[in-house]
Amino acid sequence: MQGIRTFLWFDTQAEEAANFYTSLFKNSRIVDIKRWGDDAAGAAGDVATVAFELDGRPFVALNGGPEFHFTEAISLQIDCDDQAEVDHYWEALGEGGEHGPCGWLKDRYGLSWQVVPRQLVDLVFGPDARRAGAATRAMMQMGKLDIADLERAYNEA
Repeated sequence: MQGIRTFLWFDTQAEEAANFYTSLFKNSRIVDIKRWGDDAAGAAGDVATVAFELDGRPFVALNGGPEFHFTEAISLQIDCDDQAEVDHYWEALGEGGEHGPCGWLKDRYGLSWQVVPRQLVDLVFGPDARRAGAATRAMMQMGKLDIADLERAYNEA
């Protein structure tokens, strides 16, 4: 089977970021660390790449230098089972980063995340357009998504 993995370009923080991410998600681990050799792009012995898994999904972090930066054009979405998970990831990933609207944030490395309760799709794309619209309007006013407030907006519409 052909493998697809997310490849993340960092300046020099690949190992630090991989350790941070794997500390937050269940079923996560560092798989392998490769170091630059002599006559390589980086200083001999420095970390070049870190292969890691987040909830069993493969990622690679590269220490590629300062040429490229993350943008909101790519984000990682976390489907949360309940408000406690939303709160956990919102706070942990947002620490040292930047909280944004509608459940989006940038972590301390500039990587964008969407912290989303699983119920969101049913609420904002539900079969009743009026109620779905109310939930969508409520979501648009939030930073961290609040399940109870989203459900209230949907049910009271």
